[in-house]
Amino acid sequence: MPLLGGVRPPIASLVVLLLVVAALTVVGLGDVHAERVPQAVLNGEQQIAADTALSVRTMIDVEASTVRRTAAAYPATSTSTPATTLKALTSARKAVLGSALLDSHTGKLLAAGGRPVPLAGVDAAGLTSGHGSIRPRLVTSGGTRQLLYFAKVTLPAQQEDANQDQYQAQSRTERQWLLVASEALPALTAYGDGRTAEVLDASGTALATAAHGTASPAAADSGLPASAARAAKGSGQDSDASGSLPGATTGGRRTVAGWAQVASATGPGDTDGLGLVVLTSRAVPLATATADYSRFALQAAGALAAIALLLGLLLHYSVQRPLLRLYLSADRLARGATEPGPAAWAELARPVPVHGFGELARIGRALESLRRQLLGEGGPQEFPARRGPGYRALAAVCAVLVAGWAVPMIFLLNRADTATAVPAPVLAAQQARTEIATSRIRQSFDQSYTDLSDVAASLPGRSRAAQTEALKRTLADHKRFRSLYLLDRSGGIALRVGDTPLRTLVHVPSGSGITTVNTSGRIPAIAAYAQVRAVKGKAPAAGVVLFGEIDVNTLNAGLARPKLGSVWVTDDHDRVLAASVGYRAFQALPDSGLTRLARATQGAPGTAGTATSAVLSSSSGPSVDAAAPLAQSGPTARLRWHVVTAEPAAALQLPAVQAEQRTMLAGILALTLSVACLGWLHVVVVRPLRSVALLVERLAGGDRRTVLHPVNHDEVGSVTRGLELMRQALAERGRAGRSGQAGFGHAGSGHAVGTSGFRRENTLQR
Repeated sequence: MPLLGGVRPPIASLVVLLLVVAALTVVGLGDVHAERVPQAVLNGEQQIAADTALSVRTMIDVEASTVRRTAAAYPATSTSTPATTLKALTSARKAVLGSALLDSHTGKLLAAGGRPVPLAGVDAAGLTSGHGSIRPRLVTSGGTRQLLYFAKVTLPAQQEDANQDQYQAQSRTERQWLLVASEALPALTAYGDGRTAEVLDASGTALATAAHGTASPAAADSGLPASAARAAKGSGQDSDASGSLPGATTGGRRTVAGWAQVASATGPGDTDGLGLVVLTSRAVPLATATADYSRFALQAAGALAAIALLLGLLLHYSVQRPLLRLYLSADRLARGATEPGPAAWAELARPVPVHGFGELARIGRALESLRRQLLGEGGPQEFPARRGPGYRALAAVCAVLVAGWAVPMIFLLNRADTATAVPAPVLAAQQARTEIATSRIRQSFDQSYTDLSDVAASLPGRSRAAQTEALKRTLADHKRFRSLYLLDRSGGIALRVGDTPLRTLVHVPSGSGITTVNTSGRIPAIAAYAQVRAVKGKAPAAGVVLFGEIDVNTLNAGLARPKLGSVWVTDDHDRVLAASVGYRAFQALPDSGLTRLARATQGAPGTAGTATSAVLSSSSGPSVDAAAPLAQSGPTARLRWHVVTAEPAAALQLPAVQAEQRTMLAGILALTLSVACLGWLHVVVVRPLRSVALLVERLAGGDRRTVLHPVNHDEVGSVTRGLELMRQALAERGRAGRSGQAGFGHAGSGHAVGTSGFRRENTLQR
């Protein structure tokens, strides 16, 4: 028999696969335990550390880029002096603690300002010789750790006086200075009540610390900073590695910590080589109740194993064995119908046993009738049209038996309680991460506004060509903008660079800030805008307000974070402006519960509001959701926008949710595999048997014309081939009988038919 044909493979597969599902149930549910500190809590703290590290990395990258961009944009002339150049580059930057200007060839200090800058180990020639950007360095000055930012200042060529020998080698060549600016580490913020955030160096020494609420520093657990530094050092080439650490237990609470490297996640960046690590920690209450699903797993697996063995025995004794016996009987009758001699008589002499029920019983009874017809002991026999239940009903009963185990597993057992399945620390972590995401988005908007304001301040007094060139340079330097344009007093566009504006609102706003410039369409248009103020004695700019439309794709790409779920930015009417998942512009949030959560963040008029979180249920299951107001201060202060996040509880490593998922998976697997195997049995056995039963009953009823073609090369196909041989034998005997009647005329029936034994022998000879 073929490997996938016959009655044995589907029955054996059904039993084996159900036993495999039973084993997987034991393995999958047996290792689900409710620990005192769930793994989801540790994972949440790890992600908070990673988000905080991303914020620190972004601030360092932005500051380094700003220093370089300011130096590159400085309009140096051949008469610029080091002192005036240094003052122009650093006087407007409040974050700069100290600055210095070095000669790129000799390393000589040309000018200094503010606090002394530690220049030990600074190789001006080596730093300026390359074509790429110069990464910041972490140094110690006055007992504190600071960051040194570097930038190249290029001056045009000039003819120096012969007495100034230090410039003789540079005559008629372009000069280059090295700007060094020292700044403190970026301000660190801790989110979530009771949480501490620290920035560590490579040795585990805390460089900056922030706490929120009643938090106690992680240094109180003296082993955590050193452990985080060692873990970061052991991460190898994974520059954006992160992890979690369990801390000490005190008074029914345990400290959980997360660490993450402050390094570029997309290749070489400004933070590479600094060796900074962010460590966050928070004391969480220990779970009082524990759950063990091992006993349930054994009971469920035992019940499924019993069902599998029961189905195997039922199908073996009701289908497999009767079909094999029927196959042997049909083969025996075919040999008796085609072979001459006494051996054929012996084959036909034994009655056909009728086994089973349904189609097999019908075929057995029809075969017995054909056996008698081959022996000449009877004629065609009619069979009743009404028949009892067949093997389709048996297959349905088998499916119902498995469904009786699988359906409760899918829909009833181990259901996670939405109210208690998600521990409070996990919910608090989602809220803290939402606040971090909100802060990062707000900083992005603030930076867009600052960059645009700087450009707007530089436009008056310059020619139209120079203004166009300034906008083009800004567009090239700031990839977040898709279009820059100046509006005149009538609201028309006086000057534009970049893509076609998406704006549909034609107005000239007062003040400066962040706004939307359309209310419909496929793409929301979020824009920063700044007034272009006229300067006395200088030519006015081409317009009065400078707009910079922010590329929403860039904004969307920055929203997604691991394990944070879906993220949406909504306006004051709760319409979606940006999202980490697919969306339509200005559509409502996908769930009304999320809308209510966003509205709950709104505070009293004139206040920013507060973040909030909740566990919400939907058709796809419970999810951990949070919302935070975007407006705090600065250009977004007047906006009543929100950031909303939703993480499915199924994605969190919560014991109750894991037990529910694996219970459902076991039920789905058992039901799917049983239906597949029973469908296989139906295709290769039950349906062919129904067809064969109809044909054999018609053959036993006298139909000698219908040719029986075996379709399958298995037991049913062998039965069909045997029936075809019997049909041919009966048809030939019928033709011979009609020929004999035509030759003898009416000589009498006694001349045509002798004794009963003679008829049997004559039939066998034919």
